[in-house]
Amino acid sequence: MYIEEISIVNYKNLKEVALTFSPRLNCLIGNNGAGKTNLMDAVYYLSFCKSFFNATDQININHDENFFMLNGSYQRLGSHETISCGLQAGQKKQFKRNTKVYRRLMEHIGLLPLVMVSPADTNLILGGSDERRKFMDGIISQYNQNYLDDLLKYNRAVLQRNNLLKQFANEHYFDAELLSIWDSHLVEHGSRIHAERQKFVEKLIPVFQQFYSFISRENESVGLKHSSDLYHNSFENILKNSISSDRAAQHSTVGIHKDDLIFNIGRWPIKRLGSQGQNKTYLVALKLAQYKFIREISGMKPILLLDDIFDKLDRSRVEQIVKLISTDDFGQIFITDTNRGHLDTIIKKMDTEYHIFNVSQGKI
Repeated sequence: MYIEEISIVNYKNLKEVALTFSPRLNCLIGNNGAGKTNLMDAVYYLSFCKSFFNATDQININHDENFFMLNGSYQRLGSHETISCGLQAGQKKQFKRNTKVYRRLMEHIGLLPLVMVSPADTNLILGGSDERRKFMDGIISQYNQNYLDDLLKYNRAVLQRNNLLKQFANEHYFDAELLSIWDSHLVEHGSRIHAERQKFVEKLIPVFQQFYSFISRENESVGLKHSSDLYHNSFENILKNSISSDRAAQHSTVGIHKDDLIFNIGRWPIKRLGSQGQNKTYLVALKLAQYKFIREISGMKPILLLDDIFDKLDRSRVEQIVKLISTDDFGQIFITDTNRGHLDTIIKKMDTEYHIFNVSQGKI
C-alpha cells in the first residue's frame, strides 16, 4: 500500500502543491520551517482525518485563506483509491473515498495504515498518561472499529457520570441508583477496552524490545508495562470502592481512563534516567514495533513517515535504523532532513528507487 500522488491547497504554509511519489523512498530536504513536516502532516491527515500536531482543524488552514483541500491517490491491495478532504473555515470538514462522502469519519480509520515518527513523540515520555493512552488507542482503533466505538461510548459515560457527581455536590444530595446507570456503561465498555489494551501491549512488548536491542546493539535493556486499575480488581468493585473519593473529587477517579504505559530503561523510568539518544531510540523502537504490529494485523505495509528522525542519534544507531528500514518488511518511506549529506548516505545504503524533493518557504 502506498500513496502515488498528492495535491495540497492552503494546508498550513503549503499554498499549492502537486507531487508524485516513489513507492519506496521519498526524501524531503530543506531548512527548518520550510514546510517538510507540513507535507508529512498532509499525508498523515489523509490516513487519520486529522493532523498529527493540531487538534483544532481550523489552525491547519493557511493564514491568508479560509479553506484547505487535500487529495491523495493510493494503490491499496491491488486497487486504486482516491481520498479527499476539504475544510471551509467555520464549517465541518468533508472526507471522501472515491467521491463518496463518509457518513462517519471513524469508518475511514484503518483503511490507509500509517506510522509517523516525529520529534513531537517526546510527549510520550515527558507528557502525562493521556499521551500514552492516545498512543494505545490510536493503534488499536486502526484495526478494531468496535474498540473505537467502545472508546467513544466510554468517554461519553465518564463525562455524564462526572456531571452527575458535580450535580450531587452542588445540590447536596446523592442517588446511588442513578449513578449505577452510568457505572454499568463504564463496566460494559471499559472492560472490553481493558481486554484489548492488555492483548495489544502483551504482543507489542517483545517486538519493541527486539527493535531496541538491535538499534542500540544491546547496549541497554528496556521495559514496557501496561498499568491499570483493572489488574487489581473487577471494574464493578473498583467503582463501588471509589464512591466516597469520587463524591469528594466530583469526578470519576478510577477506571481505564486512568491507564498508563510505564517506560523503563533498566529498572528506572526513562523519563528520569534516559539521555536524549536513549529517549529517541526508545521512541523509534516503539514506533517500529507499532509498524510491525499493524502490518501483521492489516496484511499491508503501512506508510512510514520519519520526520527529523536522525537528530540526537549517534552514527551507530542511525546505521542500525537504516538497516532495518532497508528490508522488505518496510514499504513506502518518507524521510525529512535539513542536511543533504545525511539523505545521500541513507539513499546509498538503502539502494532502492527514490525521489528527492527540495522544500523552501512552502514551495516544493
